[in-house]
Amino acid sequence: MRDRSLSGGRGPAPRGGAPALEVRDLNVYYGHSHALQGVSLALDHGVLSVVGRNGMGKTTLCKAIMGMVPVASGTISFGGQSLVGLNPTQIAKLGVGYVPQGRRLWRSLTVDEHLRLAATKGGAWTPERIYGVFPRLAERRNNGGGQLSGGEQQMLAIGRALLLNPRLLVMDEPTEGLAPVIVDQVTEMLLNLGEESGIEVLVIEQNIGVACSVAEKVAIMVNGRIDRVMDAPVLAADRDLQQALLGVGRHAHDATPDAAPTPREDVGHAAESAPVRIYMSNPKVPTRWTPPVPVRVIEQAARTVTPLPESSVSALPRADIARRGIVYVCGTLDTKGDELRFVRDILKEAGLAVAMVDLSTSGKPSGAEVTPNAVASLHPRGTSGVFTGDRGSAVAGMTTAFERWVRGRHDIAGVIGAGGSGGTALVAPGFRALPVGVPKIIVSTVASGNVAQYVGASDITMMHSVADVQGLNAITHEVLGNAAHALAGMVKARADQRPAESRPAIGLTMFGVTTDCVQAVTAELEGDYDCLVFHATGTGGRAMENLLASGMLEAVLDLTTTEVCDMIAGGVFPADQTRFDAMAAHGGAYIGACGALDMVNFNAPDTVPERYRGRLFYEHNPQITLMRTTPEENAQMGRFIGEKLNAMNGPVRFFLPEGGVSALDAPGQPFWDPKADAALFASLESTVRQSAQRQLIRVPMNINDPEFAALVVQTFRALHALPRTPARRA
Repeated sequence: MRDRSLSGGRGPAPRGGAPALEVRDLNVYYGHSHALQGVSLALDHGVLSVVGRNGMGKTTLCKAIMGMVPVASGTISFGGQSLVGLNPTQIAKLGVGYVPQGRRLWRSLTVDEHLRLAATKGGAWTPERIYGVFPRLAERRNNGGGQLSGGEQQMLAIGRALLLNPRLLVMDEPTEGLAPVIVDQVTEMLLNLGEESGIEVLVIEQNIGVACSVAEKVAIMVNGRIDRVMDAPVLAADRDLQQALLGVGRHAHDATPDAAPTPREDVGHAAESAPVRIYMSNPKVPTRWTPPVPVRVIEQAARTVTPLPESSVSALPRADIARRGIVYVCGTLDTKGDELRFVRDILKEAGLAVAMVDLSTSGKPSGAEVTPNAVASLHPRGTSGVFTGDRGSAVAGMTTAFERWVRGRHDIAGVIGAGGSGGTALVAPGFRALPVGVPKIIVSTVASGNVAQYVGASDITMMHSVADVQGLNAITHEVLGNAAHALAGMVKARADQRPAESRPAIGLTMFGVTTDCVQAVTAELEGDYDCLVFHATGTGGRAMENLLASGMLEAVLDLTTTEVCDMIAGGVFPADQTRFDAMAAHGGAYIGACGALDMVNFNAPDTVPERYRGRLFYEHNPQITLMRTTPEENAQMGRFIGEKLNAMNGPVRFFLPEGGVSALDAPGQPFWDPKADAALFASLESTVRQSAQRQLIRVPMNINDPEFAALVVQTFRALHALPRTPARRA
């Protein structure tokens, strides 16, 4: 139920039924810059939202309505009365209130002094009513304007405007920089104003959610014009349209021509999307003292653009979108702009559809198709979770927002980024969120070292930048050029390649000491299944589980669970605490085994921790040293795995090979230790809640015996045809 405290008597009706606000063919200039170009819109009653990216002319429209900038031509009428030529005081007296961007409060005046100063006698809105609508202001009534939080300042700015008892309220970015809870409160107030109080409201807003929720109609500004006015629910529901008009469109200084030349009829489809060069005679806004621009400057400022075919990418089938979509160049344009635009132009010249994603947190203007605000708005706390004023938390917030942005896109044909350790860490989580096969390249200063933390279980290609990614020079020109051409080749080849076989894919985990088992199982199943083998080196298990979670695997044969050993004992190939969770969420049949749970992996012998001196070791090769697990470690592993098996609701068959869990754990082999294996099996059996669905199966064979492989295949074929059970905890 909405707060009825906002309801009040309506002001005088507009004369002759005229719209509350009508703008026709409005033109405004700043020097030679044409800021508003024939803007036309009308607000009859209620709330009208105007949205658009930075630099599109929204604030200029507000100032023109309030008489704060001169109008070159066109008309602005309020209830049938012209506002052109009037000053702000005269316009305010007619009944037009204004909440400016940035609030513009007096730091030395208290909240109460602000309100008493603006209050008018006999009006429906009084300071007491403002305190009723915004109780927080009542608590802070004796605090100065400079002592208020951003949300409190916005409440005060809105309250001050309402005290004029206006018939039309013009609000410029009312939710900018506010916490989500304050945004919700402002949104609710706007709804009440539009529906119950008789005050018509023009809202200039970048938050699409707010703009669409408070108004029935939304006007979209692009390059100083009203591009279209549409129903708010339609815009709210169409994410592709939002991206096209507001997130992936171009700014005024980076725009393609409005009308492209019509191709000749004898020119094919390729010619329609061929790259063209766009030249700007004045790369910078000129003044009366500006000298003629040299030709070389115009050449350097030229851009390469590729017109998209008339059929929208979003209209393609989902299977084709990932292959024929857009290549995104991602990074911080405020520090890597020249380098990333260099990459972009190469990709465009290769004939690809390209867009730039700006992940800057500095607040500087962006010429990217996807602006920082567009990405930051996807943070769980909105843009306030990114633009915090603190660089560390801002970058962390943008990293989270970018990953969510990537997960929401279905038109990504490839991605590329470039930067140092910070820039790499910023884009890597988003790149990792993409499916395997989508080309992804990061040019980075850290690519010559350990890149596991960036690549993870994905197929990111890391290219060492050699020199720092700081300006275009002899080195970065070559390296960035190679990266761009490599990505172009990947994207084109992927678009042209034939679809993979339609056999269902299954994942199998393997280590060197379980190779015989996995090869035998694969040989039996590969006629019916696409068998993907994952090396159990920490990332292998994660990669398999990621593919299972993304739906790219039908089932898994998790025969080598050795990564748990390294997690428990501190080896170099560890799983993490999420191991097996994807199987539980999947809900399908799970087949696993104790493969290689007899060993912990370290690097060269001199890297083994001192606390393990005196243990049983085996030198697998000069770089890898294996350590036999103890009964105590095995019991701990059994408890961990057992609890994970308990979380699985689908059919579970987990094998305990009594003849040994690896090639080294067999009679006469270095790691043969029946007592240690017995501790593992006993721990599993005491932890797992066995049932008809969830079974531990002891077998007298070694994991690499042919009979063991045959039993695994038989069990798999018996279970795989069973219907999947929705995931839930048993």
